[in-house]
Amino acid sequence: MSSVTIEMGKMNRLTVVKEVDFGLYLDGGDLPDGRKNEILLPVRYVPRGIRIGDEINVFIYRDSEDRIIATTEHPYVMVGDFACLKVVSVNRTGAFLDWGLPKDLLVPFDEMEHRMEEGKRYVVGVYLDEDTDRIVASARLDALLYDESEDDFEVGEEVDLFVANKSELGYKLIVNTSHWGLLHNHEVLRPLKRGERLRGFIKNIREDGRIDLTLHKRGRDKTDDAVDIVMKALKREGGFISMTDKSPPEAINDMFGLSKGMYKKAVGSLYKRKMITLDDSGIRLVESGAAKK
Repeated sequence: MSSVTIEMGKMNRLTVVKEVDFGLYLDGGDLPDGRKNEILLPVRYVPRGIRIGDEINVFIYRDSEDRIIATTEHPYVMVGDFACLKVVSVNRTGAFLDWGLPKDLLVPFDEMEHRMEEGKRYVVGVYLDEDTDRIVASARLDALLYDESEDDFEVGEEVDLFVANKSELGYKLIVNTSHWGLLHNHEVLRPLKRGERLRGFIKNIREDGRIDLTLHKRGRDKTDDAVDIVMKALKREGGFISMTDKSPPEAINDMFGLSKGMYKKAVGSLYKRKMITLDDSGIRLVESGAAKK
């Protein structure tokens, strides 16, 4: 008997067991009645040179005819994760999102916070409906996430973050695809976008179990991060940028994603370390300073 276990809505590494004119069949394990579960990889997704007995990484989902099928394409989001996706249509069933595959991803009406509109983007979580074995999305994020840490994290721990939405206090981020966390406004160097992914750290776990986040590791402040941003921009621009402390805040933000005050602190730090020179036309990278970096 085959020991293969299929994970619907995720990448699976499966073995080619049969070749036909319209594609390949992959070993999907055994069905409850003992028959072999062979999953079709349509011919348009078959890589050149692959043969029977070879293994291949595929995403498993149900096609428009509700058949379990494989593809070598990677969707924008998989089961257990979150994404900011565009609505391509709405009908009596719900809203359908573009997730990078031929069959659009359904958000049933009872999984919406508010009625979704075609052409707009929404943050959703993706899960496998146990009753139907279909992959669906939900905009009811609170139902998919824990609001308290429950001893799952430690202060200073590095975590994966996903930007879900913004509030008056700051940004509500999804931590490690499982918990809510808050990144306060004063912790942010630049505006963040819904759907953006980044790395951060657990700054504090409050008495009520809620999580405060930071993008800066302990022992390193925001100026250090701003210095990195300016250095990367200088290297990208060939060592010179025509930006001074008299440049408009909007121009500085467009170039670096920093406030004017934070930019001036970063430039001051680099100048003190003799990593850049300053003149009326802009800032210039010092080669020896670049080597020290």
